[in-house]
Amino acid sequence: MLNSVTDDFRQHLRSLLPDAAFRELTDAYLKEPRGRYAAGDGFLVAPDSVDQVSRIMRACSNGRVSVVPYGGGTGLVGGQIASKNVTPVILSLERMTRIRDISPIDNVAVVEAGAILQSVQEAAQDADRLFPLSLASEGSARIGGLLATNAGGVNTLRYGNARDLCLGLEVVLADGTIVNGLSRLRKNNTGYDLRHLMIGAEGSLGIITAASLKLFPQPAGSATAMMVVKDPQAALGLLALAGSRLGGQISAFELISRVGLDFLAEVGPDIKTPFAETPEWMVLLDVGTFAGVDPETALEDLFVKASEDGMVSDGVIAQSEGQRAEFWAIRESIPEANRRIGSVSSHDISVPIARIPDFIDEAPGRLAMIGQFRINCFGHMGDGNLHYNVFPMPGKSREDHQSDRAEIKRVVHDLTHEMEGSISAEHGIGRLKVDDLITYGDPGKLAAMRLIKDALDPLGILNPGAVLAQPDH
Repeated sequence: MLNSVTDDFRQHLRSLLPDAAFRELTDAYLKEPRGRYAAGDGFLVAPDSVDQVSRIMRACSNGRVSVVPYGGGTGLVGGQIASKNVTPVILSLERMTRIRDISPIDNVAVVEAGAILQSVQEAAQDADRLFPLSLASEGSARIGGLLATNAGGVNTLRYGNARDLCLGLEVVLADGTIVNGLSRLRKNNTGYDLRHLMIGAEGSLGIITAASLKLFPQPAGSATAMMVVKDPQAALGLLALAGSRLGGQISAFELISRVGLDFLAEVGPDIKTPFAETPEWMVLLDVGTFAGVDPETALEDLFVKASEDGMVSDGVIAQSEGQRAEFWAIRESIPEANRRIGSVSSHDISVPIARIPDFIDEAPGRLAMIGQFRINCFGHMGDGNLHYNVFPMPGKSREDHQSDRAEIKRVVHDLTHEMEGSISAEHGIGRLKVDDLITYGDPGKLAAMRLIKDALDPLGILNPGAVLAQPDH
């Protein structure tokens, strides 16, 4: 059994750490952004070094006190929120924000886990390099949390997930052991790769305190276009055509539906599309070109060929950085419009790219057997990741469909599983999808995961209840 933080334990931690490590516990640390998870209490500790994290973990291990790692708090599956059964230590990395080194020659940045993504992007840009991980919460999301959830974002098509952008990690294990794994090497075959165990583990195997991140040369040129497509099948054709003509120069390929645009018109933010009539489907395409390739010409040529082949019916190429930002604002504002409408059930899924049109065609009919809904389907088509969100009809609220929520999720996840997809594409498992992982996960994999958890965290103090169901003992 795990123990709650007691007054004696608080005093013990205060004897181990400077006063600056202790901060006021506010609601921000106890609730996740969508309000679906809330913790009862916690003892907030914010160390500023790996040594201090080690001291905390050693004390918690000796006292059998649970630890909930906290990054930017932007996670959407409850991984950063403790259960209400015990009072844990909430270990915030917010003071560990140093960018320890930027090496343009190595194309590596060594940063601490509390560094905000946008700060890392800007530090790379100052060195004439690119750190390509990019997502809507980049102004508040922290590197440790992004690695712990193996975050994706809009540039995954070209550069990969957070896992693909990490060369090495500094990690503190459950007993306080420090793993000094901040490698800058592209080739390093010296036994088990603990880095890949920690990435995506959501703090259930260790506390990430720093990372060596891959940097890239800045593209020689860049351009963004919006193109109207008839349907997702046409978008799939456009993706294939773009790949054959532009190869590794495609940074992002985002599918956007009319419903998302209607939501923006209905509840805001007040953002307009560049088209006179709202299209049923459109694609936001971003390219970063090699030297000698004019990005706007490349997109113009792509549009002409796609139009000749009947894939697109209209399109606009951004003529300035301001217009480019406006195009991206449409895509990045859709989640906020979704929040204002209030979804009945939201899903972060992936299916094989070739099956995306099939999924989008099949799912509404299955959901219609439950009731009438509006569906906002959008996302990173280039890597197969869809945000498939189900909303009430006008005049209804999500509270009117609370009894339908579990069945909606089951229908969406069943279809995802049938199509050999994943019920968690980029947000992680957290606490929200623990039961789903049991339902849809491979039994052999789950058994191996449990063995790894028991080996690295035998007392079960690291983020208990996240990723894997908490044992009864």
